[in-house]
Amino acid sequence: MPVSTVTARASPDALLALASKEGRGRLKIFVGAAPGVGKTYAMLSAARSEIAGGRDVVAGLIETHGRRETEQMLEGLEVLPRSPIVYRNRVMREFDLDGALKRKPALLLVDEYAHTNVPGSRHPKRWQDIDELLAAGIDVWTTLNIQHLEGLNDLVLKISKIRVRETVPDKVFDRADEIVLVDLPPDELLKRLAEGKVYVQDTAARAVESFFKPQNLTALRELALRRAAERVDAALVERMQAQAIEGPWAAGERILACVGADAASPGVVRTAKRLADLMDAPWIAVTVERSGSNPDTAARKRTDDALKLAESLGAEIHTLTAADIPDELLRFARFENVTQLVIGRSRGGPLRHLTGRALPDRLMQRSTDIAIHLVPVQTNETAPRRTRSLIARLNASSPAHFLYASVAVAGAVIVGKLTNAFVPTTSLSVVFLMAVLFSAVKSGVGPAIFASVLSFLAYNFFFIAPLYTFTIAEPYELLALIMYLVVAVVAATLAGRLRDQARVSAARVRAMRRLYEFTRRLSGLATMDDIAEGAASETHASMGRPVVVLLPRADDLILTAAWPPDDSLDEAAMTAARWAHQHNEAAGFETGTLPIVPWRFLPVRTGEVGYGVIGVRYDKDAAPDPELQALLDTLTEQTAAALQRAALTRDMVSARTATETERVRNTLLASISHDFRTPLASILGSATSLSTYGDQMDEAARRDLLVNIREEAEGLDEMVRNLLSITRIESGALELRRDWVDLREIAARVIGTARRRGAQQSLELHWPEGIPLIEADATLIEQALGNLVGNAVTYTPPSAHIVIDAEADSAAVRLRVTDDGPGIAPEALPRIFERFARGTETAPSSDRGQGVGLGLAIARGIMEAHGGRIDAISPVQAGRGTRFVLSFKVKPQETQDT
Repeated sequence: MPVSTVTARASPDALLALASKEGRGRLKIFVGAAPGVGKTYAMLSAARSEIAGGRDVVAGLIETHGRRETEQMLEGLEVLPRSPIVYRNRVMREFDLDGALKRKPALLLVDEYAHTNVPGSRHPKRWQDIDELLAAGIDVWTTLNIQHLEGLNDLVLKISKIRVRETVPDKVFDRADEIVLVDLPPDELLKRLAEGKVYVQDTAARAVESFFKPQNLTALRELALRRAAERVDAALVERMQAQAIEGPWAAGERILACVGADAASPGVVRTAKRLADLMDAPWIAVTVERSGSNPDTAARKRTDDALKLAESLGAEIHTLTAADIPDELLRFARFENVTQLVIGRSRGGPLRHLTGRALPDRLMQRSTDIAIHLVPVQTNETAPRRTRSLIARLNASSPAHFLYASVAVAGAVIVGKLTNAFVPTTSLSVVFLMAVLFSAVKSGVGPAIFASVLSFLAYNFFFIAPLYTFTIAEPYELLALIMYLVVAVVAATLAGRLRDQARVSAARVRAMRRLYEFTRRLSGLATMDDIAEGAASETHASMGRPVVVLLPRADDLILTAAWPPDDSLDEAAMTAARWAHQHNEAAGFETGTLPIVPWRFLPVRTGEVGYGVIGVRYDKDAAPDPELQALLDTLTEQTAAALQRAALTRDMVSARTATETERVRNTLLASISHDFRTPLASILGSATSLSTYGDQMDEAARRDLLVNIREEAEGLDEMVRNLLSITRIESGALELRRDWVDLREIAARVIGTARRRGAQQSLELHWPEGIPLIEADATLIEQALGNLVGNAVTYTPPSAHIVIDAEADSAAVRLRVTDDGPGIAPEALPRIFERFARGTETAPSSDRGQGVGLGLAIARGIMEAHGGRIDAISPVQAGRGTRFVLSFKVKPQETQDT
């Protein structure tokens, strides 16, 4: 059989990884098993070769540790001066990141990749400094000891009994463009140590007693060799995938286990695991679903169990879909650079092996470069897989389907008799074939095959001589009847498969639609509780089972949402939910933890952050459907993403609120400290003068001081009332004592108050006839209008004119305060009613120099509490002036009286 000629395509992930490196510098890491193996020496030696080739090389930071050979390699090399940083009254000298960025050489040498910078540096770790250099397009060479890798930290502790504090994340190491392993046998390293070429003698002696033991160095050397080999192998696969190169290139072994619904799959998984352990190789478990197939629940469960077993043993899991299973397996194997393929021996019978239709035979025919291991089937089942599949299809159909098939064949007999009565024909087999196809489309493969056999017998009994017996007189009629049976069975199978494929496609479309609706609904919810409610109801609609969502509160999980609504879970269910949340594993029904609990709980997590659990209740004897379980896993992931978004939004709002609260507090304190100090100082000065020199003053002087005290106290009282008012407005505690009020009287009182307080501007009241009474709180309206007039007095020159007038129509009464002052700057107008908004020389706001910038904010709050509005217009005329408009809704007085 010819090998597939499908054109190999590059991996999108590999291409994206390469694209992300465009414009970045290249990172080369010189890796060693321990200090003293010669990493820095090897780096400097390679750098000298680059200099000889004309490359611009600069030493950003080199730690020689007093080693004479290393110091000699630095001679003639440009070295950047170090940056001084004061820490705990000491001057520390660190790598000068800004100086390196400014110098921007083609290649920069920076020693000790895992170094921790002195507090006060731009980045806490040197690898972060190097990452910034790479982003700037500078190539960097650096050094690293294998014990500084974060992923090996615990293992190094177990080997050396020393916890390494300075570590580098494995993902940073894996992003390196090139790894150079600097290797030195333990005996030679110990010899260098004894000769004082690594540390001074006293330090060397202590190092031999603690870290530099032969067994430690041997173990660390093996770790370095293995980790470097893994990185090289990963780099090879990345390059092959990016350039669409098909493997395998047997630079290192990679194992692929092919699993399915057959009984051999668990053995295949365990065999692949043993091979991977023996070869110390990575391994992958894969299953291939035939396009349009609809395996039964038991088959899907067997496949899922095999994949879960592989995942628990450390395999990488993949699920593929293809029409040609052998071709897809080999394509995937070459794409992943697999060298060993493990598959179960087929039990399809000798005929399938003889014709080469068994999967292992087809794989061996098409593959010439991948070793294939066949695992024998360890099972007591004696029926071939095809026979078991046929029996399963027959058992899966309900009796009604077989009844429909019988009716269809009976109908074909009647049609055939009627046709023969009027138009004798020998092509009645087509009529029976239509009955078979009807059964296939209506009921599936099992009833269609039943219809094929039944129509075979009916055709023989009713239409082939001798009639009404199963005897066949002529050999050619027997041959024709057998051919009909074969055609009927094949047609029934194909039509049934088409029906099953259509059902599978429709089911998948419905699942995708449900997933889309689920995601769309969650995206419109803002709070975590709302998302929990939405997730519970949508998951219940998709799964058809009771669903609960538990979110963490304080130190425990709380039942946040349930569908159908429920108020509580029993203690066993809560224990399973807590375990799933704490251990990031499924718990409850059909799991390894508390399987007797009827609820199955899945952790809702993104990365390392847990947001709660989702629980689905199952009946005692109902096994979870694998497809529904996969859908549940997807819904759980979408819920986790939505909860993460809500949590980030909440944190952002909290941070913004905290920032705004801090700003308001600082502004309030600054305003109060400034605006209260002036009147208090005036009151204190007047009171001191009266108490000290009162007997020596005449009556007029004493009266002036008393008036000053009263006016300053009134000003303080107004500021305190404003503060109390804004507090009540923002807390929703503002109470309105509504009554019918005359706005003209309020305006007159406000003008009188302004004049008594020393307003020098011309204050005028223009009141037209026919302004109706309004229903409002007279005290609050007077305060709002007083704030507007006070604002105008504050921000207009003494020669200005301030006019209060009104107008009314059937919808509203508008009270206006207009001045001819300098007006409000356009950029300040949108913020004029904000709290603590204060004016400038050209932009009046509320209470400049007096008050705390709350007057206009209070006026807006009072108007909104009355159901009205306040607007600011500037300029009013000839580029000058400001007008504030208070709009009140009109309500007929007789309606109120009624």
